[in-house]
Amino acid sequence: MLTTLTTAYTDTRASDLAWALGREPLPALACLDIELTDAKLQLRLLGASHQVLLEEEGGSCSETVACIPGSSTPLPLGVAKRKGDWEYEFAARVEVLTPGSFAGRAQELIALVSDHPHGLAGVFPGSPHAFTALLAQRREGQVHWRTWHAYPQDGQLVATRTRVGVRVPTSQLRPSAV
Repeated sequence: MLTTLTTAYTDTRASDLAWALGREPLPALACLDIELTDAKLQLRLLGASHQVLLEEEGGSCSETVACIPGSSTPLPLGVAKRKGDWEYEFAARVEVLTPGSFAGRAQELIALVSDHPHGLAGVFPGSPHAFTALLAQRREGQVHWRTWHAYPQDGQLVATRTRVGVRVPTSQLRPSAV
């Protein structure tokens, strides 16, 4: 789903993003409710980036990546937390692209997410390449989502990936291709 967000572009740069786990729902500009085999997920576009709310048998999770006034928790490169049988893993990276590469990558990601049944993308007024996008799926019994936050003025694209669910024993993991 693609939407044009009716708000000012409040994220000024990638370094303003903060990460939080367990926050209450924040006011959203657009939401997408998804059901993924025993899991309810809400993808939320905020005036300052994204929030994902997950409810699944055995627990719930709230992830927020946004410009949070007064927050002192910067966006980490990685987080791994465990609560009972549940695991939460988060990773983030910042890509720096040339203006031409940025425009192409932005168009590619917006098309990918907006055409996906479990995708939500919002474009901010003022630039067709200023966007936030989220894409969710269920794989190997766990819920996964990816997000992208675009900062065309700096040529920066923040990409995150998250995995939440019951811990998969090592013996059940498929070998990954190199």
